[in-house]
Amino acid sequence: MTAALIIVFVLTYAAIALEERIKVNKSAAALLGAGLMWIVYALSLGNSPQVNDELNRSLVDTAQIAFFLIGVMTVVEVVDAHDGFAVITSRLRARSLGKLTVLITLITFVLSAVLANMTVAIVMVSLVRRLVREQRDRLMLAGMIVIASNAGGAWSPIGDVTTTMLWIGGRVTTGAIVGKLILPSIANMLVPLAVVAWSQRGKPVVAPEGDANAAPADSTAFERNLMFALGLAGLLAVPVFKAVTGLPPFLGTLFALGVIWAVGDLIHRHKDHEERRPVTIVHALTRIDMAAIVFFVGILLAVATLDHAGVLSAIARWLQAEIGRTDLIVLVFGLVSAVVDNVPMVAAAMGMYDVGTYPPDSFLWEFMAYCTGTGGSILIIGSAAGVAAMGAEKIDFMWYLRRFGGLALAGYLAGALVYIGQAHAIS
Repeated sequence: MTAALIIVFVLTYAAIALEERIKVNKSAAALLGAGLMWIVYALSLGNSPQVNDELNRSLVDTAQIAFFLIGVMTVVEVVDAHDGFAVITSRLRARSLGKLTVLITLITFVLSAVLANMTVAIVMVSLVRRLVREQRDRLMLAGMIVIASNAGGAWSPIGDVTTTMLWIGGRVTTGAIVGKLILPSIANMLVPLAVVAWSQRGKPVVAPEGDANAAPADSTAFERNLMFALGLAGLLAVPVFKAVTGLPPFLGTLFALGVIWAVGDLIHRHKDHEERRPVTIVHALTRIDMAAIVFFVGILLAVATLDHAGVLSAIARWLQAEIGRTDLIVLVFGLVSAVVDNVPMVAAAMGMYDVGTYPPDSFLWEFMAYCTGTGGSILIIGSAAGVAAMGAEKIDFMWYLRRFGGLALAGYLAGALVYIGQAHAIS
């Protein structure tokens, strides 16, 4: 069974990576792979009720992420329909792509510590589309957005799902993770940023045709500013919602969407149907990238079978036996998270290493937060932010690997060295 699951998983990822060559959509490959893996798993256990129980648990986790994505994407589309991002774009003054790259990267890094990095990636890619006409230039910016969003999310307990898992699970505390991971995360971002910004120096920023900052005819300045403020406040409130209520983030996102929906209906209530339609959430729901969401669902369900079958735990035990050194093991975990979703990787690690042996804020947990949070930048499919950007800007897997894979790896290793050096200096 284990061999069959691994073979199907590898073939699935190969199909995703070679999407442009084989002309099969990555979402179809992910769904086929997930279906085949669950079939193999179910047949190996003789159609046991255990399989249905595990599938239901995986479905709950996957559905939460899917609803979160739908909520975030819809909010972003509504803000964009009102041209709300002009509130930011009108204040970004950069004539060269090099300077614009620096500004976009720094903004992404900071926002990702407050918002979920996936949320920030979606927002920033949408913003870049308002600023830059040429797709090749937008792709370079999108690549830096992926790296910066993952780096920014790694040093905050609410910035990335893996850091949140470790935080809620009592493995790290807020003060420790912020204080000890901010410098490694900055190093992770600065190394690729220096290379990309230098390569883009002197190139002019070619804005989209027309006035990118002008509001559409069916949206006033008041409506634009209001919907931007509501959208940003709604997304910012999601971590607070979770902290206060203990409820999952997707519910906070859907609640925020409900508020924006109601306010939008009220401010547009005097307009006729045709004038109101382009700025409604009903219309925004038709514009979100459902293929990207389906892809994400397929990948998570596929990885879940590896988790339930004990493959991930077995890998962790093998690493412990073969390598032994904690720092090298965690480095490998981070590299693997570029291929395998970092959530089950962290979950497997939390199940393998007990708090008694590795107490909260120990080297293992802090370094795990950094490595699994930033290692996903090495491949475009290695993180939620990468998947979101991939769907929003149609980034090709191989293009990202050629242009950003090495840069992301260099940043990953630079940040790791900073953390290890920092840890040794403190001890």
